[in-house]
Amino acid sequence: MRPVRTFQVRPLIPEPLKPLEEIAYNLRWSWDHDTIALFRRLDRDLWESTGHNPVLMLNTISQETLLQAAEDETFLVQLDRVARDLESYMAIRGTLREKIGPSPRPLVAYFSMEFGLTECLPIYSGGLGVLAADHLKSSSDLALPLIGVGLLYQKGYFHQRLNPDGWQEEHYPTNDFSTLPVRLFRNEKGEPLRVVVDLAGMPAQVQFWRAQVGRVVLVLLDTNIPENPQEIQDVTDQLYGGDSETRIRQEILLGIGGRRVLQALSERPRVYHLNEGHSAFVCLERARILMKQAGLSFREARELIAATTAFTIHTPVPAGIDVFPQGLMERYFGAYWPELGLTREEFLDLGRVRSGDASEGFNMAVLAIRSSGRVNAVSRLHGYVSREVWKDLWPGVPSPEIPIAHVTNGAHPLSWISEEMRRLYDRHLGSRWALEGGDTRDWRRAEQIPGDELWRVHELRRERLVDFARRRLVEQLRRQGAGRGEIAAAEEILDPEALTIGFARRFATYKRATLLLHDLDRLAKILNAPGRPVQIIYGGKAHPRDDAGKALIRDIVHAARRPEFARRIVFLEDYDSVVARYLVEGCDVWLNTPRRPMEASGTSGMKAALNGALNLSIRDGWWDEAYSPRTGWAIGRGEQDHLDSPTLNRQEAGMLYTLLEQEVVPLFYTRGPDGIPRDWIAMMKSALGDLCPVFNTHRMVRQYVQDAYAPAEARRPLLEADNYRGARELAQWRERVLEAWPDVKVARIDADLPAQMSVGDGFEVKAWVLPGPLSAIDLNVQIVLGRVEENREIIQAQILPMTADGASSADGILFRAQIPLRQSGNQGFTIRILPRHELLLHPHHTGLILWAS
Repeated sequence: MRPVRTFQVRPLIPEPLKPLEEIAYNLRWSWDHDTIALFRRLDRDLWESTGHNPVLMLNTISQETLLQAAEDETFLVQLDRVARDLESYMAIRGTLREKIGPSPRPLVAYFSMEFGLTECLPIYSGGLGVLAADHLKSSSDLALPLIGVGLLYQKGYFHQRLNPDGWQEEHYPTNDFSTLPVRLFRNEKGEPLRVVVDLAGMPAQVQFWRAQVGRVVLVLLDTNIPENPQEIQDVTDQLYGGDSETRIRQEILLGIGGRRVLQALSERPRVYHLNEGHSAFVCLERARILMKQAGLSFREARELIAATTAFTIHTPVPAGIDVFPQGLMERYFGAYWPELGLTREEFLDLGRVRSGDASEGFNMAVLAIRSSGRVNAVSRLHGYVSREVWKDLWPGVPSPEIPIAHVTNGAHPLSWISEEMRRLYDRHLGSRWALEGGDTRDWRRAEQIPGDELWRVHELRRERLVDFARRRLVEQLRRQGAGRGEIAAAEEILDPEALTIGFARRFATYKRATLLLHDLDRLAKILNAPGRPVQIIYGGKAHPRDDAGKALIRDIVHAARRPEFARRIVFLEDYDSVVARYLVEGCDVWLNTPRRPMEASGTSGMKAALNGALNLSIRDGWWDEAYSPRTGWAIGRGEQDHLDSPTLNRQEAGMLYTLLEQEVVPLFYTRGPDGIPRDWIAMMKSALGDLCPVFNTHRMVRQYVQDAYAPAEARRPLLEADNYRGARELAQWRERVLEAWPDVKVARIDADLPAQMSVGDGFEVKAWVLPGPLSAIDLNVQIVLGRVEENREIIQAQILPMTADGASSADGILFRAQIPLRQSGNQGFTIRILPRHELLLHPHHTGLILWAS
């Protein structure tokens, strides 16, 4: 029978257990093993069945269980210890805040489309969201004043189910916000706070939720409100769902709505950080507010916005960027660009690579780049790739000088290190390894960890991984209607003592998940070698519309059913943070086989390394800068980039098999009389000491503070002081230079070249420059000197400044420089001119450069 009404009855929390509620709503529990142990102890089965969600636990736990816990003295002692530890953690002292200043307002507003904080808050799809979450967690650990801004999705990302043929199917369970670790922001009357965002003439009511991430607040926007029309309610229905119209609505909500929410909360961040281009509309909203409040023009406002905005680009290919058609932009921004004082073409040019090109759509990465003073990629190699991808935004600028830097990603240590490994590190690395994260001195102590102790911990985690994989596979088969015999076989699949390879990530085709399956006969010999078994555990999701990625998953499932692989290959469905943790904590080798240079960074291998696993990877993303023979194995050297896909796949699969046959497997199974692989353990220790202090988000966040946040905060007063005098002057100067630049010329060059030159000699170069309406102070005249290749191009260039000597003539202003000769060989020089202003953030930020002809 059906009820006529439904209602929820919550358990009554006994007074001694009241601290549980505050603990449950602070997501620090997601990386604090003691807190997790507390909730497990309260009700282990309920902890698992609620998807590790303490808020849902406290909403559904039996009153009897709570009453028993309230009388359990040992439980109360543990609760008191966890509560006091959280209170101590929240008392900010002794970390980054002291270096930045004691301002109570957040220094940084961090915008991201997704945040992968924990499996019970499913508002993430993969690496971008997990990286964003780890950024918040490290900011919390380091006491960096920061506020996150994102969206709270009603359905979040999909759950993956495999049908009997191994084909991925998607299921979208609905999130019940009342049972998630988030709380609505409310006013003094207890009513939800709201802002309004216009979506093509439809006013969208937006409410917002607070997720407390340790010391950091994450604000999550939500349009699923009865007062909104259904199509507006659906804007926050699903992460990366729907069409371009849904996507532009979400990105307007994130950027423009996010800025309005910060204003409603009276939060005034000093610096903005855009994690990918999805949130770039926030730059337009900041400009609109500045224009209204300070009476600035759009160009004047942009100077301040660029100086205080950092943009991190994650994708290595233009196809991965959101590009909106002009018609869609007109529909959603036709009433907005007049508020910025812009014409239609001026507005659309903000998102075009080539100004005035009507064939281009509105590119969100271009908007973010044009609006940010600091742009960075997420690994050293990705920085090189990004400079090549976006070089058309800086015509005439040599690729190495394009202002796209890199901050290599990291992983948050305590979120990804197993409890057993954490205790081992506590004993041997000192007391501050987890807080500091990036202190090489702490991690160097890994060499002193007794080998047998390290190996016992690692073997325990492998055993737990195998047990977890068996349980997940049994559940998987039961859902598919498998027979009793198949389920019984799954209960004994894998070998807890065998060399275990982990491979888990998004199943995009460029990641080549099936490279290891290229030669099944050769692979079978490797996996089933007598006395040296090897096994592979796969996990990962394909995008719902990526049939090619789904086909890769099916190929792995089919291969796993072959008799020679029946106990050696497993695919675990519904990859999420839980599966990821078991894999990175328990595997021996982490495998990554992308087509170079398509992997921007990758962080799963970093998480495995934190647990002592060794990486076996293509030299792409982070591994290109991390690899050394001390710490793991590299497949190829990257020199095959030019090959067609079938040839490249065949060659690199062969290299992978050879590495397994000749190096990886023998090293693992070469044991002493005690049965311990001493040489393997030595390599584990080297990887811990070399990789862990570098490839973690504590180091990453510190680098952002040093390279982006602190310089932006220091620069801001220079532009704001005296009623934004600096911003106004810089905007006027930029406009004047843009107009005058066509009249700037290099009129004449004289070089007093000796007949013979040796290293240590030098000569003077003179250049006469016609400045047009500009003056010498507006110009940065430089010599570009370097070795000359056969194609007459200068390489390994060094830049030497030229100085105006005050003399001018019909040929223009005279500039001089002395060229020192420091290396032998065929060399050459040329002269170039850049605009110069003391407030210009980067010499190439005007996009203007003039080369001598």
